[in-house]
Amino acid sequence: MNQLFSQRLKLARTRAGCSQDKLVEAMNFIVSKNAISKYEKGQMMPDSKVLIALANALDVKTDFFFRQSQVNIPEVKFRKHSKLGQREIDRLKSTSTDILERYLEIESMLEFENKFKNPIANYLCSTEEDAREVAMKLRKSWKLGMNPIPNVIEMLESREVKIIEFEAPQEFDGLSTWVGDIPLIVLNKSFDELRKRFTTLHELGHLVLKIDRNKISAKSEEKLCNSFASELLLPAEKLFENLGRHRQNISLNELIDLKEYYGVSLAAIVYKIQEFNILPQSKVKKFWQSRNQDPELKLEKAPKYGLYEGKEESDRFMQLIFRAASEEIISLSKAAALANMKLADFRDQYLAI
Repeated sequence: MNQLFSQRLKLARTRAGCSQDKLVEAMNFIVSKNAISKYEKGQMMPDSKVLIALANALDVKTDFFFRQSQVNIPEVKFRKHSKLGQREIDRLKSTSTDILERYLEIESMLEFENKFKNPIANYLCSTEEDAREVAMKLRKSWKLGMNPIPNVIEMLESREVKIIEFEAPQEFDGLSTWVGDIPLIVLNKSFDELRKRFTTLHELGHLVLKIDRNKISAKSEEKLCNSFASELLLPAEKLFENLGRHRQNISLNELIDLKEYYGVSLAAIVYKIQEFNILPQSKVKKFWQSRNQDPELKLEKAPKYGLYEGKEESDRFMQLIFRAASEEIISLSKAAALANMKLADFRDQYLAI
């Protein structure tokens, strides 16, 4: 019991981004830092009064500390890990662990099985051309055709990729890892739809591309994942079909049309144009210079620089909770606990027929 409690307490504290000193302060100093340290080492258990204070300070229910978990977030792929401190990395991992625990619990109650299949597992990817070819094999295997993917997150969730979103620092784009045989992608909820679409598929690349990491550097792997994501969003064949293979000039209007239709940023489109030498390098350079000089172009402000109207949001977890509640597999109070919401707030969202 002590060991389980100690692990869960540390998980709750790191999820809250809270040091032991700050936790003591949040509990109005009813215990010392030394006591918190002993709880986390499994050397001592709190009494009921301290347990309630811990739960209140860390914004969890008391049963959180005694919930068995099979979830362990292993090594993760941070796109911008160098800008994140260790405490923030620990918070991101702990938050992901907590949400995934609840996600898997509701799936278990509904007797769902996780059966993700990687149809490109046997294709070695060493070059950016390989990454594009593999992306097209994946499109074909998943029967996506050549049309735009209307909702990247929904498409992956329907294929048993677990996707979690929560508010995070701007330095954090996303992470990806395998939790056993479950592919997990974590996204920054505050990002816009275009950035989410690209980040999600970039992180998918880390999960499904067969890469010899003894021969490929981390920087090269990032490029492979970028090419993979870019090809999934906007296949080269469609780029050529819309713009041609060689041009002397391309209007910004043409790029905006592609952005709005395929759900890919202007910057990503120009990278692809540059990659295939569709425009002279001098014209590509001129675009990047204009982008650096114009804050609105850099941010691709709507409506001047186009508006993608698609939706990218991970809502499968909440839909499963609503389903379990409506079928009376779980009570509304249990549903609220799984959603990490107050019961009154959950009732406001839950609309029974």
